[in-house]
Amino acid sequence: MPSFRRGSGGHRTIVRLLRGLSALGHEVSIWLEDPEGRHAQEPRARTRQSFAAFFDAGGLTLQSDLRRFEGADVVLATGWQTVARALLLPGVAARAYLVQDHEPDFYPASAEAVWAAQTYRLGLHCIAASPWLEQLLRDRYGASATHFDLGADREVYRPRDVERRDDLVVFYARASTPRRAVPLGLASLSELAARRPALDVELFGEDPPARSGGPARAASFPSLGVLREHELAELYSRASVGVVLSLTNPSLIGLEMMSCGLPCVELASASMTASFPPDGPLQLAEPEPLKLCAAIERLLDDPALRARLSAEGVALAAGRSWGRAVEQVQAGVRQALAAAFAQGGTPARTAVPDRALPERAAKAPPEPPVVPEQRGPAR
Repeated sequence: MPSFRRGSGGHRTIVRLLRGLSALGHEVSIWLEDPEGRHAQEPRARTRQSFAAFFDAGGLTLQSDLRRFEGADVVLATGWQTVARALLLPGVAARAYLVQDHEPDFYPASAEAVWAAQTYRLGLHCIAASPWLEQLLRDRYGASATHFDLGADREVYRPRDVERRDDLVVFYARASTPRRAVPLGLASLSELAARRPALDVELFGEDPPARSGGPARAASFPSLGVLREHELAELYSRASVGVVLSLTNPSLIGLEMMSCGLPCVELASASMTASFPPDGPLQLAEPEPLKLCAAIERLLDDPALRARLSAEGVALAAGRSWGRAVEQVQAGVRQALAAAFAQGGTPARTAVPDRALPERAAKAPPEPPVVPEQRGPAR
């Protein structure tokens, strides 16, 4: 796992998936790869405590000393910075790659962009976080790939018993993540606020608040910072319209907004149009400030439309659970392990004792492992 900071959605997704795999009976360990040295100057105990607190990772222990690694049936890289280490670790039967976004797009023309792209060509089976991303990896890089669908935790993200306002827009303004297009969102919301002075706009997602690249009017928007999950659910339950912008793979934020009954405006990017139905509850707008502003204003002006999209969004999110996502990731891991067995690999350890990795018959060609279906509670 790569280095982390508070509020990282990608790390929270990793934790959810690994906890789900553990619930299915797999032995799971997490190992930190920190080539940036972000955690180098802090005690290891503090790194582990921060990881557990930031991502609700109780029950999962973060290991920061790879010299203690003793082998595994499958090693799962979870970011481009971790791929080299995943390929070099000893005592591993199979290797796979959890790909949550097209990471070369995180950089300008640079060595980092080149290195990130190269990781998709190194023969690892990719488990992509959307059908759009799976197809991109296949078409552009010739990678072996499957996908999983991001889920919404219905125990947390559900309509809360609070009054929903008709004059509040909330915007996921994490400016430290450029693919969230925060300057574009601030420009559209500044225009909207000029048209509707009584409207309240609240930002969330980053400490300190996002101001970079926005118009002067955006400086007056209050920022709620990084919120805990129950705080997000209450925010989504009282707001009128939510705004989150995805220039690459879809953000989980929009799905969680819909799960709470909040109508949501997103960008009509290639990833979004491939991942959500064109006439569905998610309102897609072109990446231009006035068109984004118009899409938000249309929802504010039409309470009946908001009510219909609210109900449709709850129904769509109900079909995308973390339990289903975990099963899709497990299937991808099994595919990587089966491919390794087909090439003559042998298990390094047994993730599910006595059942996950059956013995081979004498003089028979290698057979892929057969893991019986096991289900933990849906997340």
